[in-house]
Amino acid sequence: MRITKLSSKKKMRTTLFITFIIIICLICRIGYIQLIQGKELSNLAYEQQTLDRSINPKRGTIYDTTKNNILAVSSTVETVTVNPGNIAKEDKEKVAKALSDIFELDYEKTLKKVTKISSIETIVKKVEKEKTDKLRLWMKENNINSGINIDEDTKRYYPYNNLASQIIGFCGSDNQGLDGIEAKYDEELKGKKGAIQRHTDAKGKEIGTEGENYISAIDGNDLVLTIDLNIQSIAEKYLEEACIDNKCTDGGNIVIMNPKNGDILAMATYPSYNLNEPYEAYTEELKGIWGTISQEEKTKNLQAVWRNKAIADTYEPGSVFKLITASAAIEEGLVTDIDKEGQFTCTGGIEVSGVRIKCWRYYRPHGSESLRQGLMNSCNPVFIGLGQSLGVTKYYEYLEKFKLLQKTGIDLPGEAGSIFLAKEKAGPVELATISFGQRFEITPIQLVTAVSSIANGGTSVTPRVVRQIIDSKTKEIKDIEVKTNGTVISKETSQKVLSMMESVVSEGTGKNAKVAGYRIGGKTGTSEDGVNTNKYVTSFLRSCTNR
Repeated sequence: MRITKLSSKKKMRTTLFITFIIIICLICRIGYIQLIQGKELSNLAYEQQTLDRSINPKRGTIYDTTKNNILAVSSTVETVTVNPGNIAKEDKEKVAKALSDIFELDYEKTLKKVTKISSIETIVKKVEKEKTDKLRLWMKENNINSGINIDEDTKRYYPYNNLASQIIGFCGSDNQGLDGIEAKYDEELKGKKGAIQRHTDAKGKEIGTEGENYISAIDGNDLVLTIDLNIQSIAEKYLEEACIDNKCTDGGNIVIMNPKNGDILAMATYPSYNLNEPYEAYTEELKGIWGTISQEEKTKNLQAVWRNKAIADTYEPGSVFKLITASAAIEEGLVTDIDKEGQFTCTGGIEVSGVRIKCWRYYRPHGSESLRQGLMNSCNPVFIGLGQSLGVTKYYEYLEKFKLLQKTGIDLPGEAGSIFLAKEKAGPVELATISFGQRFEITPIQLVTAVSSIANGGTSVTPRVVRQIIDSKTKEIKDIEVKTNGTVISKETSQKVLSMMESVVSEGTGKNAKVAGYRIGGKTGTSEDGVNTNKYVTSFLRSCTNR
């Protein structure tokens, strides 16, 4: 009997001890949940019980430099969603039928969304108000007041279709910028999303009677470009004509830049594409085969036309680069009198380290020339000789000064850099070919920026496409500063080179560029597109002022 009592007491103590340990563990667990995980779990509960429907902000408007012409704007459309849990079971088929009929959707797929166990399902995005008004009328006639949401949305629209397509770029279905200015300035343009919030249970049914909480969207900021609509339109028109007339299989581009501040007034690329239909065929030839080619081929073609050749494609500039050699030679005092007769002699070619490099007119040499005449005649031996006198080290210093060994920093995505042989590997032959613009590659925007330094009196400026940002709320205007990068050549050197460029147009190889009433300076250039391709790149660079 005594043994039994002792055994019972022992069991009781053990039970009490275990109970005590369990209580302590529970208290610790509750304390951990309350004090350590409390905030996190509270947020999770809020997220689970709160249904958010996004309100897309209006993306900022893009204007041309005059502010009179809209290049990109967001129009108001609407998005339709459903909360399956808030649609009565007996109404689901009816709702699915109405949605599929009004918006021309597959009935079975729509019914699947309407009957799905989820808090929210998207039926259709970015539809015109005309169609959503039909849905509103149907809901009223059928006395369905919950479970179907019609929310304001925005859709990007480009009034001028193809104009400046490679500069402006386009947006995806979520209003995110995917290319051009739309991508580069996405943070400024996109704004901040708003929301419509309400409390729901796990099936999406509304909890409580407080209704919806509306958080307004903040519209994106507007941009004012440096692009002039009229100049851009003219550039694109004549570029297209030139490419078609001359059967330019790889297209072409034109860059028009104000050398004083770096403003890009026009940047035309051919072929272009319709910004409102960026994923569609863009030529008549492609339209004929678009339905038969693979998605891979479609993507390849689209990426090619989206590409802004002026900043993303490199090429051998050819004789236009002689302007850089001439500028460096004058600045270094190798030529003091650009009209000195007999300073140079063309015999049809020049031998460099055992390699004879021909003048383009080797069959009828230019003979005795001044520097002005050498540029007018685009005589290779003249500039090879100047390159030899400068030497590799000094020549590369000028490449650096003219910003030809680095990207320009233009405010567009996808800019490529130049391709030069490393200074340490450049021998006499390489220096000779560089001096007249061959066996290296640069982008058109790099060349335009470099020659702008000559045109504006010797100062390097960074090209830009956006000149102002306008705050959507305050309408405050923020001017984008003009960036200068120091002096490249003196004003005196600049004036001499410009004078020679004017002679190229008035008497030399650029006679076709004459315009009555204007002082036109320029330089022609031709280079081979690759090695032994029988394809050539032709270019012309000019400066222009009123008389």
